[in-house]
Amino acid sequence: MVVGLVRALNRPLDAASCAAFRVLFGALMLLSTVRFFARGWIAEDYLKPTLFFHYWGFGWVHPFPGAGMYALYALIAFSALGVLLGIAYRVAAGVFALAFSYAHFCDKTNYLNHYYLISLLGCLLVILPLDREFSFRVWRTAALRRGRVRAWALYLLRFQIGVVYVFGGIGKLGSDWLIHGEPLHLWLAMSAELPVLGRVLVQPWAGLAFSWAGAIFDLSIVPLLSWRATRGPAYAVVVIFHVLTALLFRIGMFPWLMVASATLFLDPTWPRSLLRHWPRLRAQVVADGVAGAPLGLGARLLAGLYAAFQLLMPLRSTLYPGNTLWTEEGFRFAWKVMLIEKVGTLELTVVDAAGRSFLVPASRYLRPFQLRMAATQPDMIVEFAHYVARDFQARGHGSVRVYADSEVSFNGRMHHRLLDPHVDLASACDGLEPKSFILPAPREAPLF
Repeated sequence: MVVGLVRALNRPLDAASCAAFRVLFGALMLLSTVRFFARGWIAEDYLKPTLFFHYWGFGWVHPFPGAGMYALYALIAFSALGVLLGIAYRVAAGVFALAFSYAHFCDKTNYLNHYYLISLLGCLLVILPLDREFSFRVWRTAALRRGRVRAWALYLLRFQIGVVYVFGGIGKLGSDWLIHGEPLHLWLAMSAELPVLGRVLVQPWAGLAFSWAGAIFDLSIVPLLSWRATRGPAYAVVVIFHVLTALLFRIGMFPWLMVASATLFLDPTWPRSLLRHWPRLRAQVVADGVAGAPLGLGARLLAGLYAAFQLLMPLRSTLYPGNTLWTEEGFRFAWKVMLIEKVGTLELTVVDAAGRSFLVPASRYLRPFQLRMAATQPDMIVEFAHYVARDFQARGHGSVRVYADSEVSFNGRMHHRLLDPHVDLASACDGLEPKSFILPAPREAPLF
């Protein structure tokens, strides 16, 4: 059985679809980075804030001063262009993965599921031989063309995209999503002004219908794309689904990244079929040679460890008590996509060594978007409390205690207190262990 599996992973497949994915990924990343320049997001995210929230173990990652972040994003753009064109491809992919990951590890406030996915795909591109077709390298030196690639390269990319869909669907198997239709009911109501479609979105049944459709889509799309008989219609559904989510929810590059990534499940020859309509390109799509070495024992072990990590990482939320959509412990990096809508308020009370009490509005330290995120996420509140404690100590107040008053509305429910207001957060551990000072999630159904 193992021998048969290894043989299947090492068999040659047409390299066209893998190379096309490289081109699409590079193009999307270049476009995304240009948007950061064009819309002023670099200054907004990295230059204007005075406080940045760190991921556990990455407290050493900080934005570069001055024009440093502009230089970093320029590096991301040029490396994405290198991936797109296949120029110094592996170096470009490595630079892209490191630079992109560094930029988005600077501040936990900006966490998005697709930023994590982009970092993972960037790392995978470093080890995958995707530049031996449709690239500047083979255009310059035709002898380097390899029209086929080992199956393991394609299957590894399919596995990564499949993990996103499957765990995204598993995350939707909860009462808020399947019984109450939240938070989609809240979000769809915001699109009521859309012509024609807006009238449908505000119907009482719309949130629940869209929720069920989303869960069914996530859980079924991978097998439907993998089966030859349903592959074409399934990809059409992928395009419709993600275009609709892009229109309704404005969630950045994620829908377009998934549309591009789903092409990996199509027949590996699909780009060649498309290019047959362009005679000038027809001579450039001749398959010849095999890119990538066969998987040896060491490579199989590394691939197995990577797959295990991708399967276990999303499951770590089951180790935490309570409703992780409320506590958000184990929430990040688990593909829990579009499951929560939270609105909260946050005030800190600082008590210094002399017993004096100071009411500290969070807006004194945080930018509006940072405040919106931090007010509803316990680990960010703890880190913020530590920062405020250090600030008061630096101003001569001695050892201080910090208490948080945070009330959160969760998926349309009434506001409830998130943290125990009697716990000194300045002495609370900001680590991976469960936080006992997080109060239980509200049990009543959403109001809407």
